[in-house]
Parts: sequence; structure tokens; C-alpha cells
Amino acid sequence: MTELRDIERERARFQARLLAAAAFVLLAFALLAARLVVLQVLRHDELAEQAENNRVAVVPIVPNRGLIVDRHGIVLATNYSAYTLEITPARIAGGAAGLDGLVDALAQVVEIQPRDRKRFRRLLEESKSFESLPIRTRLSDEEVARFVAQRFRFAGVEVKARLFRSYPLGATGSHLLGYIGRINQAEKKAMEDWPDEDQANYKGTDHIGKLGLEQSYERELHGATGVEEVETSAGGRAVRRLASQPPTPGNTLELSIDVKLQALVERMFGRRRGALVALDPRNGEILAFVSMPTFDPNLFVDGIDADSWRELNESIDKPLLNRALRGTYPPGSTYKPYMALAALATGKRTPQQTIADPGYFWFGNHKFRDDKEGGHGIVDMYRSIVQSCDTYYYILANDLGVDTMAAQMRPFGFGEATGIDLEGEARGILPSTEWKRRAYRKPEQQRWYAGETISLGIGQGYNSFTVLQMANAIATLAAGGQRRRPHLVREVVDPVADTRRAVAADAPAPAPMRPEHLEVVRNALIGVNREGTSAAAFRAAPYVSAGKTGTAQVVGIKQDQKYNAAQLAEHLLDHALYIAYAPAEEPRVALALVVENAGFGAQAAAPIARRVFDYLLLGQVPSEEDLGAVAQGKATTPIGKPRLAAEWLLPGQPLPPAAAGPAAPAPRLASAR
Repeated sequence: MTELRDIERERARFQARLLAAAAFVLLAFALLAARLVVLQVLRHDELAEQAENNRVAVVPIVPNRGLIVDRHGIVLATNYSAYTLEITPARIAGGAAGLDGLVDALAQVVEIQPRDRKRFRRLLEESKSFESLPIRTRLSDEEVARFVAQRFRFAGVEVKARLFRSYPLGATGSHLLGYIGRINQAEKKAMEDWPDEDQANYKGTDHIGKLGLEQSYERELHGATGVEEVETSAGGRAVRRLASQPPTPGNTLELSIDVKLQALVERMFGRRRGALVALDPRNGEILAFVSMPTFDPNLFVDGIDADSWRELNESIDKPLLNRALRGTYPPGSTYKPYMALAALATGKRTPQQTIADPGYFWFGNHKFRDDKEGGHGIVDMYRSIVQSCDTYYYILANDLGVDTMAAQMRPFGFGEATGIDLEGEARGILPSTEWKRRAYRKPEQQRWYAGETISLGIGQGYNSFTVLQMANAIATLAAGGQRRRPHLVREVVDPVADTRRAVAADAPAPAPMRPEHLEVVRNALIGVNREGTSAAAFRAAPYVSAGKTGTAQVVGIKQDQKYNAAQLAEHLLDHALYIAYAPAEEPRVALALVVENAGFGAQAAAPIARRVFDYLLLGQVPSEEDLGAVAQGKATTPIGKPRLAAEWLLPGQPLPPAAAGPAAPAPRLASAR
């Protein structure tokens, strides 16, 4: 049987299919061509830039941090380069378990101690996973070689060359220098509000100034970050350098501090707590800025270990407290010269006016005792300062009133920030009726009681000032009322342009003082060192100085009790204070100091001031015997033959070269590895 086929119909169907396939192919080619046009023509510039960016990595180059040197060029803070072993957590497989296993494996190649692990875990909590974190710092050449030989085993781990901050003199001057530390999350968040150019300048920077001058002059010390364009392979490895812009090192800070004087004062404090500020009343330059005890800032550079932090943070001596800047103390009898000036300025007293001192002052039913049993007899203004008569100033305070006293003391800078070039300065308390209304909430607490005024006259009660404020006040008095803003940095030196920029600040308004009133008080302050409470400390001094001792109570003594040091714990004993300037005729140095819980200022504080003046005015350093006696509070007049200051080396440290370049690497600290 013959099969009938519709040839024409099949041909038409085939042709239709062929046309459909051809149309599909043409459409596909048209889409491909259109896409090529978009990529090659319309988006050419954009994609070419992306390709270039994938090929070229822009790497920030962290600049050398600026040096800090004292007024004679002795290096106090510098940098050196060393290798670190770093881990990028995001590149480690297996999460926390994989990271722990990796660290254990690394410990078989290089030494990793428990403190290194603790520090790494803390950094891991504070940082993002894609950031490179150090597990070991300051690797030796042998350790670097051992790791490089087995690098293939450790993905996400690499050796980097880093700059480290070094403080060659260790704990000397640590509170004024401060330290640098790794940038934490709070600081990173704060940086988000910085201008774009400042944020760009900190690309690649891991550390920042935390305290002291390192913090206050961070922008000067940091420098300008450089950049390097590097061609990379598909695997992200550098192939060749295309271009680079070198970084600009940070500026050098030249301080007004004499670090040999700083170290000398710290030795004279010994194991005692306290503070001293010495400055030039002619320009406000700070010559010594001492807070005791100190700490070693090198411990903080890599992140302090837990044991060292606990020891510093929990110590009853509070070594991390900057007592010169933030510690506040009752000024005690060092307040009396200013009270005398207030009495003269207001007409409440004349220099010749006298009182009869029986050894106490009754106010209401409270007996305010003088420090001398039986009193000082007939006392005029000169004797009230030279013999430090409390009764004279109890009566004077009652006559002046709290608000008049506050108005007279404010021009000397009491109760206000001095404006020193350090952050975190305490304001202290200059009491007044207005201050009390602001300080307390309850109406009965806000009220000022007349009995509270009496003890203010001898620098007790609510009076509370920093040692810096006391030094600034006596410098103002020494300068005849001319005030200067205290500062630690004399000049900022640009090491690239070789230029120097003086750090100047506007001087506050002068303290109004009549010359005849000033002369009365100055004569009395000279009398203190000649025949008064500090005469023993200045016996046979070849220059004329002026000063005032003070003793400030830490705990109150009941009306019917007498002060008995033997019955009090050491931290409850009175503070010893002293203010002074020299030479008396043309003052070149003024100072204030406090030795905590040391008793009388004449025994514990004035001897330190005498030796500071000997150093600055005579170029002399005490003998070792004398230094030991002063540190124990057992010397007034210098003993033993003094040495020439120019020949005296810093304790445990030969004089470094002037700030011509980085110092040699400091030895690795076991507690900061």
C-alpha cells in the first residue's frame, strides 16, 4: 500500500523552524553585541577604573612619630623598628577553634607566652575580624627566619615591620609624657566625626596618644601618612611598586622641662607620694612637673599585660594618678600670704596691726586651735606669716567673709584651670556661697554657715587646689601680679623644613596688687626662709629666697583632741606643703610641692625646694648621702659635698645624644611582650 506524504506541508514546517532558529541565533548575537557595547563603550571608563583598582593596591605608609626632647635636647620619647607576628582572623578557617589551633601551632615555631595570648584575645574583642592583630611583637631575627621557613603552613599569618614607641628614661617624667596605645573602638568611632583629610591621614595607623603630651600634641607628633601604589597578582600578592609618596615624619616637641631636674626631684621623693611643679615666673615655662609615684610608659605601648595593669590600677599609692595635674589638696598655711594680700587690699588689716594670740580662737561654741600650744603672743602681719600663726588668720577670715576671700583669691588662679597644654586638668575648689549652692542639692546643704568660713583662712575647709594652681599662684606673686600661662612645650620643630615654631599662649589678666602691699608680703616670705619655719632648710644658702611652709589635715580632729600622728594610719597623716621662689630680688623659678602624709612642710617639703634652687641657681646636685636623707625626710640643710649638675648623669642612664635621630631599640620588657 502506497503511503501518501504532504511534501509541501513538511517543507513549510521545516522552513518555519529554520527561520525561528535563525531568529533566535540573531537575537542572541544582538543581545551579546548590545552587552559588549554597554561594557566596552558606555561603561568603558568605569570598568577600566575598577580593573585598575583590582590590579593596583594603594597601601598607606605610616609616618615616623615625632620625637620628644627636653630643653637640652635629651631624648624622652623616640621610635625604633621591629618585626611583629600578626594574624588576620577573617582569613582563618574554623572560627574560634581554628584560631586557637593556629596559635598553638605558631607556639611551636616562635615563643608565645600566656600574656601574649591574653593580649591577643583582648585585641580580638576590640577589633574587627579583617584587621591584622599582633600575637607577638619584637621578634628576633632567628624567630623571623624560623617562621618564614614554615610560612606555607599558616594562612592568614604574616610578619610585618612596625615602628614602636620607646621611652628611653623609663618612668622618669611619665605623667607629663603620657604614652601611646592601640586605637580602641571608642576612639575609632570618634574618628568618624573627624574631617575627611584627618581620617585619611590616619589610614594604617594602629596607635594614638593616650595621655600626657602624647595625647595633647597628637596631631603634631603623628605626621603625614604616605601612600604606595603596588601592582598585585590575582592572588593578592605584590608584584611591583608603581609609585609612592613618602610619609612626612611628625614634628619634634622641644619641652621646657629640664629632665635632669625632673629625675633629681623624683629621686628626692623616694617612695613617698606627692607632686612638684617648678616654673619660670617670667614666661610660664615649666621646668619640672613631678607626680610620684610614677610608672613605666613602655608597658603600655603594645598593650599592658593583666598582671602589670592590676598592680598599677589597684595600688593604694595610685601611680597612674597625675597628682600635679589632677590631685587636689587643701593648701594649708601656704594660703596665708594670699590672705594677707586680701587683708591689705580690702583695708581689713594694716601691716602694723596686731592681735594677741592665746593659742586658739573661739567662734560660737567651737574652739579653733592654733598649731602652737599657748599661742604666739603679740602678732603683726609679718610675724603671722613668718611664724605661721593660725589664730591671726582665723580672725581675718571671719572679718573678710567667704565671698570676699573668693573674690580676692580668684585673680591668682585658684579654683580655675590654668590652661596648661595637657588635657584633664582639675579645677579644684575655691569656696563661695555661690559655689555651695551649685555643688549641693538639698537646701540645708546649700546654705553657707558662718563657722565654715573660719578654717578657710588657714587653707583648710572646702579649699582644694592642684599643685599646678599653687605653683601658678606663687609665680604670679613672684612676678608682681603678672600672670603667665604654664606650658610644657617651648617649641615645635619641623624636622623636614628645619623650622621652629614657638608655642605661645595668651597671658591671663594680671592680678591687681599694689606695690606697697606686695612688698609687705614678700618681706615676710623672705623672713620665713631666714628666721621662720623653713630657716633650717635654707641655712647658709648663697642666695636669698622666699617661701611658705604648710601642713594640711587629711582627717578632721575633734575639738577636745590633739593631733597625734602615732595614732593614725600612714595614709591619714597630714600632707606637707611648700611654696617658694628665688632669687627673691629677681625671681627666675617658682615652685609648689606637696609630700602626702609626711607631716610638716618644713621637714618634708622645704628641703626638696632648697635642692631644686641649688640645681637651677648654682648648678649643683646633692651628694648621694644627701639624696638618701631627703628621700627619707631626714635632712634639712644639705649634707655632703654637692656635685656639679653638668657632670651628673641621669640615674641608670647615660646621657643620650641630642635629638638627631631615633635612639637604639629599648630592651624588650618581659611584662609587655
